Amino acid sequence: MTAGLHRSHRVAGALVGSAVGDALGAPFEFGPAGAFSARFPTDARGSTTEMCGGGSLGWEPGEFTDDTQMALLVAHSLVERDGLDEADVFDRFAAWAAAGPPDIGVQTRAVFDSGLPWDRAAAEHFARTGRAAGNGSLMRTTPAAIWFSRSGTAATVDAARRLSALTHGDPAAGEGCAVFHELVRVALDGGDPLAAVPAALALVADEHRDRWAAVLAPDWEPSMATESNGAVWPTLGQALWALRHGRDFPHVLRLVVDLGGDTDTVACVAGGLAGAVYGMGGIPMRWASVVHGRVPGHGDRVWRLPDLLPLAAALDGKEFFQAETGVIPRIGPAEVLPGIWAGNLDGARYSGEDFAVISLCRLAEPFPHTLHRMAYIADNSHNVDVDVVLADVLDDLAALRAEGHRVLVHCHGGASRTGLVLRAWLVREHGMTPEQATAHVAERWPHLGLWNESFTAALERLAAHR
Repeated sequence: MTAGLHRSHRVAGALVGSAVGDALGAPFEFGPAGAFSARFPTDARGSTTEMCGGGSLGWEPGEFTDDTQMALLVAHSLVERDGLDEADVFDRFAAWAAAGPPDIGVQTRAVFDSGLPWDRAAAEHFARTGRAAGNGSLMRTTPAAIWFSRSGTAATVDAARRLSALTHGDPAAGEGCAVFHELVRVALDGGDPLAAVPAALALVADEHRDRWAAVLAPDWEPSMATESNGAVWPTLGQALWALRHGRDFPHVLRLVVDLGGDTDTVACVAGGLAGAVYGMGGIPMRWASVVHGRVPGHGDRVWRLPDLLPLAAALDGKEFFQAETGVIPRIGPAEVLPGIWAGNLDGARYSGEDFAVISLCRLAEPFPHTLHRMAYIADNSHNVDVDVVLADVLDDLAALRAEGHRVLVHCHGGASRTGLVLRAWLVREHGMTPEQATAHVAERWPHLGLWNESFTAALERLAAHR
């Protein structure tokens, strides 16, 4: 757990983390165990990353699948209808299914092909087939887990079951969604979801509790699954197993994608929960920055990170500040350190597109640059995870510089966060003290801002552990 992390960071981490897991796992869907680590034995931080695209459906690098497409429909219904309107959600799903998405679950397709209304379609399919415990309702429920987390356990569990029942008539699927909702609620409130598993299991209907308790037990492991991970039980079981054994967000996702099988969905579920635990800052910027996709049947809009972040805030009933262009005069870019340039928002946005850009503020829209990474770092009291984010930025910066790229670092004003990264680079890569690094940058970048004491403390920790 990332202690003291602000709820807004956890909320953003949950929604973006689920989309990141979906996109990361998509190219490996239906593949063998270990394929991810065989291809990426170590972190790929340069211009080519683990967001590789491809797979059986030829996904673009960073493109999300039906998991996130359906999740976005749930999210927008909740925000626009100010709560759960099952008929509205079902209609949005139906329009999406009718548009012919490239990936749609067999169970979900059968429900919409029936032509029955929202309150009969899934139930009648289950009554006829007896098969409806796939993971298709679990994969899309992270937005609802965020929305209803504000209303307490009873409300979030009830909503999970009702949303699941729109397409999955087997109550076992709804019980899995209910457990997931409660664990996300605990994590968003800063608690430990692993410690909350017994209490969440107590919420499960009696006839389903033993089976769920088996796959969520601390000693359960994926080899013990009795179904493929296209079923709801091993999907959530594998996600919890990875959360128990992973040391951070990227390790959790590596573990689940390496399991093979339904990799996009298991990683989507694990990513939502791990994102709530480790926060947005724990998600590697090389992954979050490239996540994107369209929602068939709902326009041509391409959803990207700058779209997902305000949506996450809206699900939590909050506003979200994003840096707009044209607010302050353009500064830079200027080469402050060899191969490392600095600027403010407009200086970076309107720079040459051959720059590899690292943005340290929350953008309203991405840049046109081919190489563009967006870090999630706050210039306020919410940045308790600054060490994690800073390490991620510096590691990517080093990889991009090693490939010969000119790297342009910027924040909104080009002062505080930009100055932190410039100084941290000198501390880590050139062995300077924080004081030496500050003096060196101040001579070359007059816009340096030194008001954030937590950034100074981060530099001191970096120097102590190099």
